[in-house]
Amino acid sequence: MVTQITKGIKISVLTSFEGTYFKNYKIHFAFSYEITIENFSKDSVQLTTRHWEIYDALNNKEIVDGEGVVGKKPVLKPGEIHTYTSGCLLSSPIGAMKGSYGMINFTSTKSFTVIIPTFKFSAPFALN
Repeated sequence: MVTQITKGIKISVLTSFEGTYFKNYKIHFAFSYEITIENFSKDSVQLTTRHWEIYDALNNKEIVDGEGVVGKKPVLKPGEIHTYTSGCLLSSPIGAMKGSYGMINFTSTKSFTVIIPTFKFSAPFALN
């Protein structure tokens, strides 16, 4: 598990290899990740946007930007936790993701960025 705290918001990530899939006559490696967002600040916050940088061992890089996470824009009061699971397909059995969440502080009404630490993907058979 990797974790990082930015402005009182703790991000924790667990990853898992889900298997291989054929898509467009090419093998893909499926991974899932579970993200836990914990609000250790004294203010209520809302996650509004996400930014991802997805890498694989073949030096492919994909950028994904969008609203919320898995169709939600969670509001976290002080001490609250939000957990969700998502996934990605890579062209190689090893890769990584990193990114950030755009959030709003309801007390100050200011937007801020929370860093999502780099987390790695590796299929068990790819390790020596």
